[in-house]
Amino acid sequence: MIGWAEFNVARKTEYKGKRILIKLHIGGKIPKDGWTILDIQAASYVDLVGSCMNMPFLEDGSVDQIYASHVFEHLGHREELFGALSECHRVLRTDGKLMMSVPDLRKLAALFVSSDISLNQRYEIMLSLFGGQLSPHDFHKSGFFEELLVKYLNATNFSNTEIVEEFDLFEDSSKLRINGQVISLNVIATK
Repeated sequence: MIGWAEFNVARKTEYKGKRILIKLHIGGKIPKDGWTILDIQAASYVDLVGSCMNMPFLEDGSVDQIYASHVFEHLGHREELFGALSECHRVLRTDGKLMMSVPDLRKLAALFVSSDISLNQRYEIMLSLFGGQLSPHDFHKSGFFEELLVKYLNATNFSNTEIVEEFDLFEDSSKLRINGQVISLNVIATK
């Protein structure tokens, strides 16, 4: 883990006269070449400790891509979510991509009342709705369905939202399936 000042210096590296933009993985657990992990809690794999609601260590337009899988549901839907999405918009370059995955409330509700799922599957749905609750940061404060998430993204000046089946960047919850169905709402939003 490096401090903000060291990160700002390291991030301004140039290659063949062009400034290198970072790829930010919010809430990541497994390092991957080319990606910088930001998390609210310190860990050996975390590059930057901080909140996605306030990233003063990143300059405007300094990020090429942001990826966040099952992060934004941990934020309150009245202020925290708007703060985080606005901050993501600020740090992204023009035409930069925010790739986000959140539990899909509509899919989870339909699965929960389905007669062909087990008690363990219903428990997994409950965890997707309320969080694993393994730490103070592991509680869910917001629920999302496509129209609502697009409304939040539009309100924070993102455009060209695209729904995708899953992301194939990391082994994470964007691919999570219950009874064969992807339970995440996976969205790409463009600045």
